[in-house]
This record gives sequence, C-alpha cells and structure tokens, in this order.
Amino acid sequence: MKTAVIVFPGSNCDRDAQVALRQASGQDPAMVWHKDGTIPDGTDLVMVPGGFSYGDYLRCGAMAANSPVIAQLHAHAERGGYILGVCNGFQILCETGLLPGALMRNTSLDFVCKPQTLKIETANSAFTSAYGSTSEISIPIAHHDGNYVADDATLDALESDGRVAFRYVGNPNGSARDIAGVISENGRVLGMMPHPERAIGGHEGGTDGLGMFESLMAAA
Repeated sequence: MKTAVIVFPGSNCDRDAQVALRQASGQDPAMVWHKDGTIPDGTDLVMVPGGFSYGDYLRCGAMAANSPVIAQLHAHAERGGYILGVCNGFQILCETGLLPGALMRNTSLDFVCKPQTLKIETANSAFTSAYGSTSEISIPIAHHDGNYVADDATLDALESDGRVAFRYVGNPNGSARDIAGVISENGRVLGMMPHPERAIGGHEGGTDGLGMFESLMAAA
C-alpha cells in the first residue's frame, strides 16, 4: 500500500504516523507539507495526523481547511482513496466536510491525556476488520477539543448506517452518544480522536492500535 502523511504547522504526531505506516506497509510514507498541495500519484491511504496543529487553538481544523492540500485531499476521497484522520486530523476532516459533525472543547474544559478504553462498534470496515470479534481495545487519547457534536438527524443516520466505528467506555470529553470515531458514507474515510499510531507495539506501550493499520493494509 502506498501511503502519505500530511504535515501541518505544529503537528507533532506526523512522525508517529510515519513510523506506524512504515511498520505496517514495509515502506516509508510520503511526507506532504500542507502548502505543497500535491498528494503523490498512486497513493492509497492518506493520514491526517494529530498533535497541536496550528497551536491546538479551538477550530484549528477550520484553519487547516484553507490549506492548498485540502483540494487534493477531497480529490483523493472522491476517487475512492482511504483517509485516516486522528485527533486534530479528525477535526480537520469534519471542518472540510469529509466527515459530518464537529469537535468542540471538552465539557470539563480540561486537557485529557491517558489510555482510553474503546468499544469497537463495527468490524465490518476497512479500518477495523482485523479486530474481528474483539469488543474493546485501549488506545491513548490526548486532546482539549474532542467533544464530538452533530444534530440528532446526523447522529441517527450514523447509527443506522453502522458508521460509528468506536465509542468511549467512560466518556472523557462529553461526546454525543459516547462517539469516538465515525466513518464516511462511502466507507473510505475514518476520523477518530484516540491515537492508534501511538499503540503499535513499540516503545510507547500497547499494541491495540496495530489492528487499525493491519485492517487498512488488508483492504488495499
């Protein structure tokens, strides 16, 4: 699988994403600066990483949405490419209209950073198939603006279409219906606040994120 990572100003998880994709695919991803505006031809998966892009100010995704590379990201999605957005990356995918809803400040107004238990809502996706019958995993979270919101009609549609990928066990940020990650209508785009790239069996501890990348490699 040919992969790429978009790098925004202030990102600090782009290198974690690079390591995870290298381990999963056996080759280095292309690192794409957001102002370059070009995703390499033949890319199968684009990862939009998290980690304090644009200083982690509220609605940093709205600023990222004006980057030149976003038009290419839309084109990638329209031709059926896979996109994985994590943390700030999830915010960006919502702000650019690639996923429904938005991320608001945590209801506690506190930054939360800890291992987080997630309930896997569906293994029937390109992002979760490798988890099989596993019902719960532990993935790190680290965010101030992870409160997922959407109107009731959108939430009902996500539920009925099986597009809620993960829910929090013990909601850490006030997200509607405990939602931690959602999938696009065509099943090719996933956004989530937890960081699977920080749980792949390296020095960071934990291996529960590896299933995400194994799923994507199998889908290619």
